[in-house]
Amino acid sequence: MTIPTEPIGSIPRPLRLIEAVAAAGDGADPKLDPLYEEAIRDTVERFEATGSPVISDGEQRKYHNFWTYSVHGLPNAAPDGFKIPFAAGHTRRMHRLTAGPFRYKRYADAYLDVAMRYAHVPVKQAIISPSALSLMYPDQEIAGYPREQFVDDLLREHETEVRRCLEKGAHKVQIDFTEGRLAIKIDPSGKLLHSFIDLNNLALSRFSPEDRQRIGVHTCPGGDLDSTHSAVPVGTSIRPTARMSTTPSCYPAY
Repeated sequence: MTIPTEPIGSIPRPLRLIEAVAAAGDGADPKLDPLYEEAIRDTVERFEATGSPVISDGEQRKYHNFWTYSVHGLPNAAPDGFKIPFAAGHTRRMHRLTAGPFRYKRYADAYLDVAMRYAHVPVKQAIISPSALSLMYPDQEIAGYPREQFVDDLLREHETEVRRCLEKGAHKVQIDFTEGRLAIKIDPSGKLLHSFIDLNNLALSRFSPEDRQRIGVHTCPGGDLDSTHSAVPVGTSIRPTARMSTTPSCYPAY
């Protein structure tokens, strides 16, 4: 049996770009644009040189991270949200929504524009899952903005991002469901995982069967194999540390 395998996810940034971002103190500084452009061009060229029939931009431009790129800088969010500790000692935090309405700050089709400028083969675009962003809503209900309204807004924004990428010509849109493994670590009963799956399926139900042939879902343990992502249930496929998807690029049956 042949298992379709395509690249997706993060590729290490050039040292020159890493140092420039650190010196600028703000990954959105317009002065960094030429370095981002060069990193994307180099990533695309190296991917194409492997002979892969489908490539990505390596998420070079997601200067904050693959999880919060769409919401970083929102005026109605605080940086002290859901915390993810890693065994290596570092942590990541989701933003915490402080008021409604929920809107994306940026959509991933902007990254696709640059990659397609250099690519000679089909390009995939990675986006974050609705279930990951659902962690922005705090445990205590936001006054005047109930969780139900948040979910409606979240699903609409996710749908908008997917459609924008497809309309731009993305070969596939791959939904990053990294928190699927984290859910098992947090809640071994599986209830949290199933709630995540239900939310993502609600999002996918907004698309036609034809559209879903161009939408994928991937999950991974993260590059730190001793991290909180590593509570892997039996029978679940694992992506290598470069976050290369080994899942078929279509809507899976959960």
